[in-house]
Amino acid sequence: MGEPELKRMTADEFLVWQQSQDQNYELVDGLPVLPLKSMTGASHSHDQVVINLIREFATQLRRKPCKPTTDDIALRIPAGNVRRPDLMVECGEVDPKGAAAVEPRLAVEVLSRSTMGTDRIRKVEEYKTIPSLAYILLVDTERPQITFYERAEEGWTVRFIDELDAAIELPEIECRLLTRDIFEGLPFAG
Repeated sequence: MGEPELKRMTADEFLVWQQSQDQNYELVDGLPVLPLKSMTGASHSHDQVVINLIREFATQLRRKPCKPTTDDIALRIPAGNVRRPDLMVECGEVDPKGAAAVEPRLAVEVLSRSTMGTDRIRKVEEYKTIPSLAYILLVDTERPQITFYERAEEGWTVRFIDELDAAIELPEIECRLLTRDIFEGLPFAG
């Protein structure tokens, strides 16, 4: 298909345009761009963490109203950008043919050297503006560290988790993650 024509689009125009592309793009400041991980490729560690999280969420959410999704499902940012977190948990009714999250509750970014700056700063701030989002997880693959953002009445709280025997409680989606399970298969996880 080649590179997209660089013209400004709204999120609605972008989602229609995206259907005819052979790669998943993000919409940033009105322009379609390939996510950094698409250009550099994911490492085995990145892939392993994503698989571990999908396994945990799929198992814990089985037969419940919330479901995990991959980066094939787009996340609309109220200011107009469209992002593709590595993983989301979405709740409520969805359009089976839709390409964007309807009621996302959790967004996960698995960090890599090429995406770390954008993920930690710009994307987190964009994700915080989504009214239905209750949790944001940033998972490091170089060391056992997770940055956990949780929406509270007074705003967002942040907690840094850097131990393999910790638990992350996610009552809004009826899940509990053990860090050892998230990092299973990575060299530092033993």
